Amino acid sequence: MPQGSSHRPHRPHRVVVLVDDGVNPFEVGVATEVFGLPRPELDRDGPLYELTLCAPAAGIRMNQGFFTLSGAAGLEACDTADTLIVPGRPDNVVPRTGPVLDAVRAAHARGARIASFCTGAFALAEAGLLDGRRATTHWRWAAEFRALHPRVLLEPDVLYVDEGDVLTAAGSAAALDLSLYLVRRDHGAEIVNAVSRRLVFAAHRDGGQRQFVERPVPEVPDASLAPVLAWAQQRLDGPITVADLAARAAVSPATLHRRFRAELGTTPLAWLLGERVALACRLIERGEERLDVVAHRSGLGSAANLRARLKRETGLSPSAYRRRFGTAVAPGKHS
Repeated sequence: MPQGSSHRPHRPHRVVVLVDDGVNPFEVGVATEVFGLPRPELDRDGPLYELTLCAPAAGIRMNQGFFTLSGAAGLEACDTADTLIVPGRPDNVVPRTGPVLDAVRAAHARGARIASFCTGAFALAEAGLLDGRRATTHWRWAAEFRALHPRVLLEPDVLYVDEGDVLTAAGSAAALDLSLYLVRRDHGAEIVNAVSRRLVFAAHRDGGQRQFVERPVPEVPDASLAPVLAWAQQRLDGPITVADLAARAAVSPATLHRRFRAELGTTPLAWLLGERVALACRLIERGEERLDVVAHRSGLGSAANLRARLKRETGLSPSAYRRRFGTAVAPGKHS
């Protein structure tokens, strides 16, 4: 399947996770949590995704031998994948087996979307899918990756990279970021927000953010940012400054910046912009057709600014976003 699914697919989008020997269990768990669990809270006729775990052997030993995975499908399951996910493993100097690489190549050749988590990018590079393309992996293995795969345009200091049909995520936690990004790309902001609420995880962190943040130990532990975030989310239709957020949190602007960097990996203004764009997406999905109204209610100001921001964040114009994720547009209405 190409890069996204339709708004109301005839069948669930098929996600297959290729579990190779020595794989990290956390990343397999991320894929299972995001793509494999039922979502009764969404009140939909069917599931968002259909998940299958596949492996090159009957029993797969997980990283450090903590447990062995059994009961997974064979590699032939890759032939049915709309999205094929390759989690990472730490022993990257050991080449993947021929059948594993062949399965990845064949899935990509027939149009499946391919995604890697953490050092799973090594497998994609070995399969030849990343030559001349941008990609990322865990910063700890960046030098090793460059030495083994010099033809790949490695970006070692971002959370994830979207090359359309091939996507790569950095460290293990970035697997969650990329997974939610895929849900958003497939189903829109409304659905991904519901999924992220259940995960108790941020619905969207831009892929260009840094993989890791310096976290100096404060003299007094900071309280959670949740109250000030909730306060701001209720007031996105009006102007909000960093000084406003700092006052609400009863800290200085400098301290607020430090806490945002430490807890969210971004700045207060970048977080606010992301929340405004997410709200604009939800309004469009719910059927609001007047761009000036969407721009005002989301705090983006003008229809022109809304178009620019939506295009940057989603790759779609408001009209294209509405066609993919929104309700039917009345005749004569255009954006």
